[in-house]
Amino acid sequence: MTLHLHAKPNARRTELLPGPDGRWLVRLAAPPHDGQANAVLLAFLAELFGVPKRDVQLLSGHTAPFKKVEISGLTDEAGALLLARYQARH
Repeated sequence: MTLHLHAKPNARRTELLPGPDGRWLVRLAAPPHDGQANAVLLAFLAELFGVPKRDVQLLSGHTAPFKKVEISGLTDEAGALLLARYQARH
């Protein structure tokens, strides 16, 4: 599964929200320095989708707010279902 995200570091808490442009907005409770926000992003997504951290890879956007993340071993359908469940809870 591939996700297109808009990341906003320095948030009070880490959370995932649907964005108006079709991308997901992810607020990260970490500063953007030294890859800290990216590390929090990958760990958050691994926990959210129930996969090992090694299965979540940042494909692009290492230093940009718009990121492309690949989650291995997860179909688009299963990922969409998990995202819908997450959105319903939050």
